[in-house]
Amino acid sequence: MKLSALRYLVAFADQLSFSRAAEQCHVSQPSLSVALQRLEDELGVLLIERGKHHVGLTEVGERVVAQARKSLEEVGRIEAVAHSGKDPLSGTCRLGVIHTIAPYLLPDLIPALRQIAPGLTLYIEESMTALLADYLKYGTIDAAIVALPFDIPGIDTQILYDEVFEAVVPQGHPWVGRERIATSEIGSQNVLVLKAGNCFREQVLDACPEISHNDASMRQGHSIETIRAMVASGYGVSVLPRSALSELYQSELVVSIAFEEPAPMRRVALAWRRGSAQEPVVQALAQAVRAMNKPAYQVVDCVTNRDVSMVG
Repeated sequence: MKLSALRYLVAFADQLSFSRAAEQCHVSQPSLSVALQRLEDELGVLLIERGKHHVGLTEVGERVVAQARKSLEEVGRIEAVAHSGKDPLSGTCRLGVIHTIAPYLLPDLIPALRQIAPGLTLYIEESMTALLADYLKYGTIDAAIVALPFDIPGIDTQILYDEVFEAVVPQGHPWVGRERIATSEIGSQNVLVLKAGNCFREQVLDACPEISHNDASMRQGHSIETIRAMVASGYGVSVLPRSALSELYQSELVVSIAFEEPAPMRRVALAWRRGSAQEPVVQALAQAVRAMNKPAYQVVDCVTNRDVSMVG
């Protein structure tokens, strides 16, 4: 039984598509399909249902995938231990990052990490919090940068930084020129928020509860950049993390306004599997964030939360 076939099977289970699984594994679709067929022949069971309009795992396929995930995770630990015997900061790290952090953190984090661990190759998986949680549990990624709370059994977290939120309004809005506004004022506006399922949306609604009481005036976008464009076009106002308002992302059509204290914020952390051999890499990632020295981030001294109970 080849490890590559198990990786292909797990990729298929994640994607439920032969073409997307092949893309994830960097092989051709025929190669992946043949390897999975050979795995079924070797095991003597049908792992995948192949219908005309549907493909999916069989019941025994689900059980085999669960065991394959565990086996691949153990293999990954063996590889990580072997690498650590040479250099704990060499090899690869598969890092997950949520959508509302990745574009604003990574351009500074990657160069900072390169200074600390030049021998480390970083692979990025940008996704939503719920998917990153699964990827961590099943060993698809080694670590993740997420917003707290992140309540996953067997997962440790280390706080990286706090990030405040600011209101954004279009040029010409009556609030332009004000130094600060109260969070309660947001509810009186047509508010643009991210689609349901995004943790940043929930953080904004928690910080500004008046918004959720006025669903009729709430409009939704798929990304922070879509929200920013809608604000610029005069569709409404919104609340964005400060990192998305740095000079690189500023627009003459959008004005940011700070909130009165205590300003709403989120707490960002690194998460990884407890006992992982990649912990030296996790600490290097935390060190790289501290070395960035970016004004948008209020860096917190390294605090590891093994009960995963911290609320941002």
